[in-house]
Amino acid sequence: MKFTDGYWQMREGVQASYAAEIADVRVDDDRFTLHAPVRHVTRRGHTLNSPLLTVECWSPAEGVIGVRSTHHAGAAERGPEFALHTEPGHAARVTRDGALLELTAGELSLRVDTAAPWRLDFTADGRVLTSAKARGTGFAVTGDGSHYSLAQLTLDVGELVYGLGERFTPFVKNGQSVDIWQADGGTASEQAYKNVPFHLTNRGYGVFVNHPGRVSYEVDSEAVGQVQFSVEDQSLEYFVVYGPTPKDVLDRYTALTGRPALPPAWSFGLWLSTSFTTSYDEETVNRFVRGMAERDIPLGVFHFDCFWMREYQWCDFTWDPEVFPDPEGMLRRLKEEHDLRVSVWINPYIAQKSALFAEAKRNGYLVRKANGDVWQWDLWQAGMALVDFTDPDARQWYASKLRALTAQGVDCFKTDFGERIPTDVVWHDGSDPERMHNYYTQLYNETVFEVLSEARGAGEAVLFARSATAGGQQFPVHWGGDCESHFGAMAESLRGGLSLGLSGFGFWSHDIGGFEGTPTPEVFKRWVQFGLLSSHSRLHGSKSYRVPWDYDEEAVAVTRDFTRLKHRLMPYLFRAAQQAAERGTPMMRAMVLEFPDDPACHTLDRQYMLGDDLLVAPVFSADGVVDYYVPDGIWTHVLSGEQVQGPGWRRERYGYDSLPLLARPGSVIPYGASHDAAEYDWAHGVTLRVHTPVDGTTVVTRIPAPGARDSSAAVFRTTRDGDTVTVEAEGVPGPWQLLLVGARAEPGDTGSSASASVSSERTALGTLVAVSAGTARLTALLTGSRWSVSAVDRDAPLESGPGMGPA
Repeated sequence: MKFTDGYWQMREGVQASYAAEIADVRVDDDRFTLHAPVRHVTRRGHTLNSPLLTVECWSPAEGVIGVRSTHHAGAAERGPEFALHTEPGHAARVTRDGALLELTAGELSLRVDTAAPWRLDFTADGRVLTSAKARGTGFAVTGDGSHYSLAQLTLDVGELVYGLGERFTPFVKNGQSVDIWQADGGTASEQAYKNVPFHLTNRGYGVFVNHPGRVSYEVDSEAVGQVQFSVEDQSLEYFVVYGPTPKDVLDRYTALTGRPALPPAWSFGLWLSTSFTTSYDEETVNRFVRGMAERDIPLGVFHFDCFWMREYQWCDFTWDPEVFPDPEGMLRRLKEEHDLRVSVWINPYIAQKSALFAEAKRNGYLVRKANGDVWQWDLWQAGMALVDFTDPDARQWYASKLRALTAQGVDCFKTDFGERIPTDVVWHDGSDPERMHNYYTQLYNETVFEVLSEARGAGEAVLFARSATAGGQQFPVHWGGDCESHFGAMAESLRGGLSLGLSGFGFWSHDIGGFEGTPTPEVFKRWVQFGLLSSHSRLHGSKSYRVPWDYDEEAVAVTRDFTRLKHRLMPYLFRAAQQAAERGTPMMRAMVLEFPDDPACHTLDRQYMLGDDLLVAPVFSADGVVDYYVPDGIWTHVLSGEQVQGPGWRRERYGYDSLPLLARPGSVIPYGASHDAAEYDWAHGVTLRVHTPVDGTTVVTRIPAPGARDSSAAVFRTTRDGDTVTVEAEGVPGPWQLLLVGARAEPGDTGSSASASVSSERTALGTLVAVSAGTARLTALLTGSRWSVSAVDRDAPLESGPGMGPA
């Protein structure tokens, strides 16, 4: 919200007051409180008829400092509140040297000169990260009597702002006005389904505004060189989160607001939907599933969209008996004959025609107006009402309907909607309606996720959710909502996903091919590539199907090949998923997240890193031409083996069988042995692809165990010393392979020991070495026109050396 009219004046009807100086300080062991008048006080009379701000400063965790500015403290605390996790045993340190006051939390400090005009300096690494200066702390009252608390934090020259949820507007938020307010606005507007009051910058810190209602941002817009945020409230609380790297910022932010759960391995396979308003029944479902099998396209999940229930009755959680007369039998056959998981669509609304409406009304489970009437409207479903998730009994009632579906064989739920939440209502627990508007989705998705965790067991719960706010990352997966079916919509979807990843969300998906309209074959094939190189992959549309043979035979081949590629990449991808659960690092990473020291990466939004080591540049044009940036080093095209020297921009043309998919210099990427499904024994028969190893370095490659949050089934250590590459294996359950990408020399001698042997062959990508089970060390010599390989079994003694120990 804008309060000023240019630099000198306020907008008509607005009266603003800002902290001017510090009247007194109260210091505790690990915090302090500042009392700040809004005018310079030179005599006692100035203390009359003038506001005094109370500014509390403390730290919930190392590298995080909180500031809470309050005008009038008498307001009732009605909630809801974000659930924050403080660091056990953490205590900040307060020091005072004359007029200088400092609060230190690890490497981050807040410095205040109590004898100077108002200024809060957040410092780290010997520099000022950001400051609240003359207009940095205050409040404004508008002509209608509304009261807003506000803050401004400075931006340095060249400082760029990211995040604020899943936003489809320009990736860099400088110059934008952003309201944190849930809306069902599609992907082609400034509105957003997933609003998160958290931003980070390319200067090593982030800021989280701890307010679940509307937070209004002016990013380098109303006041150039400032990020302003305001709330309609008597107080405003925010946390400055230090890095120094963007990954460190997300680590600390998600430790505060909640880590993403780890989705089950099977959820990373291909999902196929009935689409939304298309005509479908059990025969349609069987035709689709058979069609995928006949074309050798591996399928992991089948999704039933809205019309699995009867029209006008969403949600009654009952299969339409005319379309699906035997749902239990159908689900059993899909599982037994095709080894599929099943997803069904739900929302948190109860239509009046649903039999559940009267039941919920009778028990008081629906949100009500102030006069006691159930709140209803006809937008979306005729006479629909909202389940009141602030009522524990209503949550259990809603959960019981879902448990009946899991008992039938449903494995997961698409939790749609949750954005259009009214503010002229009364909540069971007395929550403030304005604060509940954004927060409703948190209670909705949490309720559904808990049902799945209970029904399917730890690590098996997964949603396909559309709406979210801060903390929603704990209940993955989220998808990008309703986009159109053209290249522009594909690009705006990616922008939204990258913004969401920089807002603490580890997992994200989108409708392959677009939702509204029908994509051309060109758009469909390019979107398939993008979709299968995303965290999660779902074919879904609105009025038309998304089965690949509806487009052309080449679309079938593209879908088959990239699904198989994703399955082979599962040991690599699931390790990236574990990183998301461990530290909040998203699987799909904006380039600035992985390369913060390369200024060329700071504005890139048409490419991304998938995990640590794969660069993906989707093709957004019918002619196959793509421009993309390659950071420093020798990168390797994964599909062709071609090497590319960075840094620099590339313009290339690709057929539908390929796209820019590059392996990072020095990376060792594990490829699983199976392309038929996402979940299998990834360590058995694994191939390590070694790309331009860096002399003197050791790369540790952990092969996850499916379903494990942090354990590994096998560990490899790949070391280059001069012209020798050595691989040490630990815990490998069977044979494995080493692909020295780009090694073109003719094979020389191969060595063997009593219980370990190797064989080798030249491939289009390089030299492939097959290693028997039990091999503990493999050494490849890459000098001259010949190369040789030797192997040692696991029982033979290994010499220790630099980089050989645990990592």
